[in-house]
Amino acid sequence: MKNITFHSLLTALFLLVSSCAKNPVTGKRDFMLMSTEQEIAMGQQSDPEIAGYFGIYEDKTLQQFISEKGQQMAAISHRKELKYQFKVVDSPVVNAFAVPGGYVYFTRGIMAHFNNEAEFAGVLGHEIGHITARHSAKQYSKSMIAQLGLVVGMVVSPEFAQFADVAQQGVGLLFLKFGRDAERESDKLGVEYSTTIGYDAQEMADFFATLDRIGKQSGGEEVPTFLSTHPDPMDRQDRVTKMAADWKKKLNVTDAKVNRNSYLKMIDGLVYGEDPRQGFVENHVFYHPVLKFQFPVPPAWALQNTPQSVQMADQSGKAMMLLSLAEGQSLEAAAQALLQKYQFQPVESKKETVNGLPAIAIVADQQQTEQQQQQRQQPPIRSLIYLIQYGGNIYSLMGVSAASDFTTYFPQFNATITNFRELTDPTKINRKPDRIRIKEAKKNQTLAQALQENRVSDAKKMEELAILNGMQLTDQVERGMLFKVIEK
Repeated sequence: MKNITFHSLLTALFLLVSSCAKNPVTGKRDFMLMSTEQEIAMGQQSDPEIAGYFGIYEDKTLQQFISEKGQQMAAISHRKELKYQFKVVDSPVVNAFAVPGGYVYFTRGIMAHFNNEAEFAGVLGHEIGHITARHSAKQYSKSMIAQLGLVVGMVVSPEFAQFADVAQQGVGLLFLKFGRDAERESDKLGVEYSTTIGYDAQEMADFFATLDRIGKQSGGEEVPTFLSTHPDPMDRQDRVTKMAADWKKKLNVTDAKVNRNSYLKMIDGLVYGEDPRQGFVENHVFYHPVLKFQFPVPPAWALQNTPQSVQMADQSGKAMMLLSLAEGQSLEAAAQALLQKYQFQPVESKKETVNGLPAIAIVADQQQTEQQQQQRQQPPIRSLIYLIQYGGNIYSLMGVSAASDFTTYFPQFNATITNFRELTDPTKINRKPDRIRIKEAKKNQTLAQALQENRVSDAKKMEELAILNGMQLTDQVERGMLFKVIEK
């Protein structure tokens, strides 16, 4: 027994020592279960999942800008050997994030809120800092990450996670929250990197004030993800201001770049907020203008719309519905593929038409393994499934609940699915997104006056635009100064 214990201690000690790796930034040894090769592999696997989940924002100029600035900064970072990739994803959420291996993402929502290149560069350096200091890899080593997609955590109970069909690893990485020490280190690196390539890191500090205002305006609801995972923006503003001054002095930077006008001109026309072309809900009806379909949404059900699927769940989490594109060249092939994918056993099946569209309707129970039955890991699941052929696609619409709750939820499943129909209303089909529009002040005046001259009178909208411009409504706008408004 003593020999076994001694051997076990030696083995544990060996594993602990072998799991320590030199941090590229600090030079110290960190506990690390993930090698550089594994980081790269994780990034390569996660990138298409994240891109598929959010969608890549279609703007060549913006994508070229983030790529060029990212590569310039990566070249002076502590891990310049990595093959970095930088992308703007099509999400209105104010967020920026990085995953191991050199992959950095900015949402169009955060790009809309920057007011110059220097603000962007500071946040870019912060995210690269998470990679160079191996924060994601270190956090992964501690938690081994919760394998649950972002959408699942928002609207779907864990027992229905399998049906959400979202990226398990890539999107799951967004759940990694860094501690205060990691955030401070990334702030420091953001200042260092952005100053090194010539930008004024003081602007990064000012952007934290914008994040703080967004959070306060939301009243605790829909807080920007970048803010919720990067706490204490005002405290950080003070620290970053001091670090910016120190790095300017250290690098003898006398003419740091801000580049306000060039940045604002670049984002002129940027989609702002939700893009109705990707689908929107109005009066409890979901409309998709591009694919031209509509269906009702049960009142009080949460809805999550992504390029891959539309997911809905009741508030209790006891039932969900899912719309997605089905695999297969025919209704019959699509039905077989779906039943096999989720291991469903049909209880009944029949051919139907749904508002004139060819369809197959199925009630099916999910087969449970013997181990699941013995351990009772989840209750038996029953689903109402429709495969509907429309517009050159086959749509899968599923209503899922525990078998014991199926009778209760069947009317809601049926009412939603059987009211899937062609969208013909031109006012819905032609709905345009809001966009950032850049205006030039005609005279010296306050921001409030400049907005009023651009037909903005609603108090709430004026405050939103003040935040978007990184200004107060009482701030002076000089003649010729550029500023943002929101128009169609």
